[in-house]
Amino acid sequence: MMQPDLFGAARDDIVLSAGALFLPGFALAEAAPLLAHIRTIATCSPFRHMHTPGGRRMSVAMTSCGRFGWTSGREGYGYTSHDPDSGQAWPLMPPVFRELARNAAARAGFADFSPDTCLVNRYAPSARLSLHQDLDEGDMSAPIVSVSLGLPAIFLWGGPRRSDARRRITLHEGDVMVWGREARMNFHGVEPLLPGKSTYRYNLTFRKAR
Repeated sequence: MMQPDLFGAARDDIVLSAGALFLPGFALAEAAPLLAHIRTIATCSPFRHMHTPGGRRMSVAMTSCGRFGWTSGREGYGYTSHDPDSGQAWPLMPPVFRELARNAAARAGFADFSPDTCLVNRYAPSARLSLHQDLDEGDMSAPIVSVSLGLPAIFLWGGPRRSDARRRITLHEGDVMVWGREARMNFHGVEPLLPGKSTYRYNLTFRKAR
């Protein structure tokens, strides 16, 4: 069952469930430098549309930075220390990325978060992310920190079962989501992106892969 967008124009921190916090506008002041770093990362490791193990092309284009990068293909999902397209190490994680992730995690009650990877997603209009759980990380005690830039998107926040009711949360540039502990295995996704004033929506997802 789908619930309506509950948040409207409210911009205070919002507890979504135990272990999950929505931080509206938390990264807005850093939006410009974050986007500049994304362009640099994509120069070294270009965005690509990966395929699921079943062979389906993902509508979201992806790249990574940090010690590890997330990959998907017929061999399955997982993290690698090198970009499989170039054979080179993934670009280093910019300090502003790491500081933002640590500060957002601390705001949500997760002290000493030290991400070793950042998955960078690029959404063009109509791109979407199916409802899923993040299952590939080696350290499930660490939270997920997700930062939105560019076009707004409707984020779906569910529960530990795929059939649980979902909240629809409108994410704007600079909005941050943090979830862990009880919420670490909650299902989540993104509805098909609508066109707008920007060309893309970018999503930075910080994790502890190993």
